[in-house]
Amino acid sequence: MQNLGKVWLVFVLSASVVLGAGVKATVNTVEVVRGNPVELRLKATGGSVVFPKISMVADAPITSTSRRSNQSYSIVNGSYKSEKTITKVIQFVPEHNITIPSYTVNIDGTEYKTDPIAIKVVKSSASTASKNSLFSLEMRVNKTKVMLGESFMVTVYFALKNGVRLSQEVQYTNPSFPGFTAVNVNEKNAYMKGNYQVQEVRYILTAQQEGNLTITPAKAKVGLQDRSSRGIFGMTFGTKWLQTVSNSLDIEVLPQAQESNLIGEFRVQARVDTQEVKANKPVNLTVKIEGKGNLENFEYPKYEIDGVTVYSDEAKIETRIVDGELHSSYNKTFAFISDKDFSIPSQSFSMLSLEDKSLKSLDVPSYDIKIKVSNSTAITSNSTDSKGIVQTKEVIIEKEVEVKSVAWWMLVLSFALGALFVMLVRWLPNFKGRTTSPYKESEALKILYAHMSDDAEVEAMVRQLYAKKNGDKSVIIDKKLLKRLVEKYTH
Repeated sequence: MQNLGKVWLVFVLSASVVLGAGVKATVNTVEVVRGNPVELRLKATGGSVVFPKISMVADAPITSTSRRSNQSYSIVNGSYKSEKTITKVIQFVPEHNITIPSYTVNIDGTEYKTDPIAIKVVKSSASTASKNSLFSLEMRVNKTKVMLGESFMVTVYFALKNGVRLSQEVQYTNPSFPGFTAVNVNEKNAYMKGNYQVQEVRYILTAQQEGNLTITPAKAKVGLQDRSSRGIFGMTFGTKWLQTVSNSLDIEVLPQAQESNLIGEFRVQARVDTQEVKANKPVNLTVKIEGKGNLENFEYPKYEIDGVTVYSDEAKIETRIVDGELHSSYNKTFAFISDKDFSIPSQSFSMLSLEDKSLKSLDVPSYDIKIKVSNSTAITSNSTDSKGIVQTKEVIIEKEVEVKSVAWWMLVLSFALGALFVMLVRWLPNFKGRTTSPYKESEALKILYAHMSDDAEVEAMVRQLYAKKNGDKSVIIDKKLLKRLVEKYTH
């Protein structure tokens, strides 16, 4: 009898679900400002629900999807009533008037269809939006027409009305830049404007392909305090998430007027620290390029000189915004080591000026380097023969070494100490781990590079580090020596 009651209850519940099955499509608005999202809800009532796969709403891209379910039970006039609902929420951003099509949803093996919904897209009104909205997101650009390889700035403005209390941090999503390389300018630019707090996010874009390109919108989710839910003591808890989407940007990219290495207004400076140096001591060349434009993608040509070892550090590139325009600086240092005279060749690269669209040349001059002969290897004396010709005579100075006899007991003691030392070396690893340098080899290289001319050990270590960095697997770095040298110049 008990089991019969359970079966009857299941039948009643199932019947109520089947009888109430259906699907309905609703939107949060049928008129939307261009660039802002529309939220479509597909609410299905029934048991097993299968929604269709939706990748776009008409021709509008989907920005987010979510799914919610709810089960409710009630007794009406002594009979049970159960209702199970599953809601699929789809957010999309229409760029023009569209009609949301009819969707087919399968509920317990039966297909149900939604009604189409017309959406009207209107142009934004900045003054109306700024007065009424709690927050907004807008994207602007300083140029809408650029050349291939030219850089420009995109700025996203997030405005939050004063007095709005956030329960969570704002979740910001960057726009996407198909056809461009993008660099985020790490400058926090926040200020007050009227009744709003404004935060700017800036990007430096460089065009990589020709044509009409579109920068997709930035997005922000804002968590506000949910005042509709209160605890037993009246305290507010919970978060109500709202989302805003910025406008998109259309950029026309034209072909370059003339092929060039750089686009902008730049100047170059170069200097060597000396043009006369001892054998196997470094000569340092510093090259600096700076001006208006983007240098993020610039690569300085390599130096290849016969009989000369050339080292270089990673280029240091900095960007900044001056009067709304992008300015960059590029610094790179080279070290040349040789045991005979050599010349650093000149370098030249082209620049397309944006002011007059003319092609200009940026030049780094050549430098003749003289290697001084060391006096420690030979002493020369000059004499003049009867014909007045100066003759050079090399005089080799031999160093006398005095050898003293060594007592036999000293030899025996030295042998015993040597044997003891070998035993200690074998046992020591069992008690103490291998000593390693606290610095990475790449960091040590940067530290020691500046002191190559100070110490022969440092110079030799730098050569080994560079060789290993360039793939020479035969190089084994003495970790203890590396640690000692690094600590010498960091303490």
